[in-house]
Amino acid sequence: MTIGRDGRKRVVLAANAPALGLGLRPGVPAAKARALVADLILHDADLQDDALALERLALWALRRYSPLVAPDPPDGLILDVTGAAHRFGGEDALLADMIDRLAAVGVTARAAMAGSWGAAHALARFAADPRLVVASDRSGLAAGALPIRALRLSADLVDTLERLGFETIGDLERQPRAPLALRFGIDLTRRLDQVYGRVNEPIDLVEAPDPIQVRRAFAEPVGAPETLARYTLQLVEGLCAILETKGLGARTLDLRFLRVDNRVEAIRIGTAQPVRDIARLTRLLCDKLETVDPGFGVEVMVLTASLAEPLDWKPGASDLIAAPEADVSALVDTLANRLGERRLYRMTPGESDVPERSVQRIAPTAPATGASWSPAWPRPSRLLARPEPIETVALLPDQPPVSFTWRGTRRRVRRADGPERIFGEWWRRDGELDAVRDYFQLEDTAGERYWVFRRGDGERAATGDLSWFMHGLFG
Repeated sequence: MTIGRDGRKRVVLAANAPALGLGLRPGVPAAKARALVADLILHDADLQDDALALERLALWALRRYSPLVAPDPPDGLILDVTGAAHRFGGEDALLADMIDRLAAVGVTARAAMAGSWGAAHALARFAADPRLVVASDRSGLAAGALPIRALRLSADLVDTLERLGFETIGDLERQPRAPLALRFGIDLTRRLDQVYGRVNEPIDLVEAPDPIQVRRAFAEPVGAPETLARYTLQLVEGLCAILETKGLGARTLDLRFLRVDNRVEAIRIGTAQPVRDIARLTRLLCDKLETVDPGFGVEVMVLTASLAEPLDWKPGASDLIAAPEADVSALVDTLANRLGERRLYRMTPGESDVPERSVQRIAPTAPATGASWSPAWPRPSRLLARPEPIETVALLPDQPPVSFTWRGTRRRVRRADGPERIFGEWWRRDGELDAVRDYFQLEDTAGERYWVFRRGDGERAATGDLSWFMHGLFG
């Protein structure tokens, strides 16, 4: 456990799982924690190093997830992912990706997405589910069931409210506001308004060190779509001029709109390769302008190249060195920014005999791997995402099925070839140490061709239970 100061008191700031099991949650006075557990190990918190680590984590999230990121001390981040979640396949998929990547480097994380920063802050720390997505219109209702500690109030105020019988945020929300503000101060009602999304909560956005960016401030607020598009073009022209002097091309661009009500709107685009084409970058940004709510007007527009890479020179059509290659990166960028970069990929052979591992997804513009599938055994043109169980009539040990039933339809086999025996890859998983599959190519009386397998060699029970599965279809 780590301890630090909250005002004049020394309190618990962080606790591991065994300590939490003993009821020693953050916020408990250090003296009380020692009294409850005699052999408790306490460490003084290094708040300066923690703040630096949190800022580095915010910079990582800025480059990967959202153009609007801010540290939420002492142990959190705030991300506005409006318009960015589709790049990861949806809001839940974005949170899952974030938690998994943090877990891979030894950081245990909880995440919540809600309609207000206050609600998301509370749900991420106090909800039972470590990964939670709540609709904007239900954020207040979900946060109302949480304890009042989730309101980011001082420990003394929380203790006072609990002694008076208030247990949840909803209990406070149901009380008349004027007496609450008069007795407990304006901070309590402000935190309630932030949780329920009634007021905007300003945050100090993090920016990458030495960002490549251009900005435009307006004497009068602007908000018309055509006006925003015109200034977007001017910003792209200025940014590309800077990138050209540095020999760089943009991979990720963030365009932020600072509104007169202190709220920030943002859009993010990504490219498959470094790009410095003004028309192309402007088109990608303008395609997303419809997602921007200018409110009562935009005072400042800021365009930042969050990720830039060296832009290699390539011979053009007028060069006699080589004929220009077809460039599909512009199409890839357009589709990726509309559909999400995870939905755009191409297939390449993988180094594995197990069929589902012999195919890998790579980026659309990734260079050729040079790998190829073995021509020794034909493979189906369509491989099912997961093998589907089938019912068969077959002789053992090496005979193909005489007939089989798949998806409720019985098919009689006219021709068959096999078996092709594939062993499990024991170096990947212990459960594949003895695993065996026998694959058969089948053709039914209608001329349709299938790829099925039997699990097990028919001699040793450890190799499989002799059940049959459909795994692919030949074109």
